[in-house]
Amino acid sequence: MEPTQLVILAGLVIGLVYGAVGLLSGFCLMSSMRGFLAEGDGRLVRSYALAIAVAIAASQFLAGNGMVDLGKSIYLQQTFSVPVLFFGGLLFGYGMVLSNGCGSRALVLLGRGNLRSFVVVIVLAIAAQMALKGLIAPARIALVQASQTTIGANSLPTLLATLGFGEAVSRALAAAVIVVALVLFAFAHPAFRRSPGQITAGVVIGLLIAGGWYVTGYLGADDFNPVPVTSLTFIAPIADALQYAMLSTGLTLNFGIATVAGVFAGSLITALATGRFHLEGYSSPRHMLRSAGGAALMGIGGVMAFGCSIGQGLTGISTLALGSFIAVAGILLGATAGLRGSLRVQPLAVA
Repeated sequence: MEPTQLVILAGLVIGLVYGAVGLLSGFCLMSSMRGFLAEGDGRLVRSYALAIAVAIAASQFLAGNGMVDLGKSIYLQQTFSVPVLFFGGLLFGYGMVLSNGCGSRALVLLGRGNLRSFVVVIVLAIAAQMALKGLIAPARIALVQASQTTIGANSLPTLLATLGFGEAVSRALAAAVIVVALVLFAFAHPAFRRSPGQITAGVVIGLLIAGGWYVTGYLGADDFNPVPVTSLTFIAPIADALQYAMLSTGLTLNFGIATVAGVFAGSLITALATGRFHLEGYSSPRHMLRSAGGAALMGIGGVMAFGCSIGQGLTGISTLALGSFIAVAGILLGATAGLRGSLRVQPLAVA
């Protein structure tokens, strides 16, 4: 099997596992924050924190042993726009609350029969494609060019290296501090310690992030036909998947498209096998408008931020890129604004 074919097959398998785990565990940043901020249930946010810790530890292990060059990813760029990354994160975070979940969660719920998620996925894909290559793209590019900055230290390890630490020590120290802090935060919660399903979900999804890096950066390494070094992310891949579904003869399958298909299929198979499949729709036209508006914000904001709650929140953070921390700060702030305060998204009235 050629490396390109292997990468596509592995992307499908990774997506299948993510879809199954996501459906069974309810893994979602928005749900995590809602439970943590509004309902007082901190198990989901601890699962997310554990996933970040595992993703960082495993990804940095691969990079430290020369198996994957994370510097080839989109996250570790020397030049990037701090305002655009942060503002894109804000848009994505707020849109995530309006749509009641991120792009990956929409794919998982779609597999369970949630027709609201079908609208979210389609609108997100169209908005993302408009920001990537369509009507909005020139304005986005102009904003980036007007505000971008070039820095020498684009990650926490390289920042520590400027203080005199060696490369290996800098990588190990930066990863260890964050991983230990996240693990302590996760397991300090008694309810989380008594939730084996949430613990398993955090570990598995964290390992899937490292698995994506390994597949595209190691198994897919080919000097004659290289594939982009990447891992789980959903904004551009959802847009590419919709375009591929319409124009497959003029496009090529890639890791992201295969992952999107795998997440949907994994959720659908799991829902059917466990009796969780049931059709759901909108309660009112206002509900649909809010959901579609949130999807549009996620599509545009996700492109500006170079990723979503998974693409930046897990995959980007696993590289320890400074730009990823900026984007995630925007996502968290945008979601918090949607869940609490004067900009809080109000519950829809029951008809």
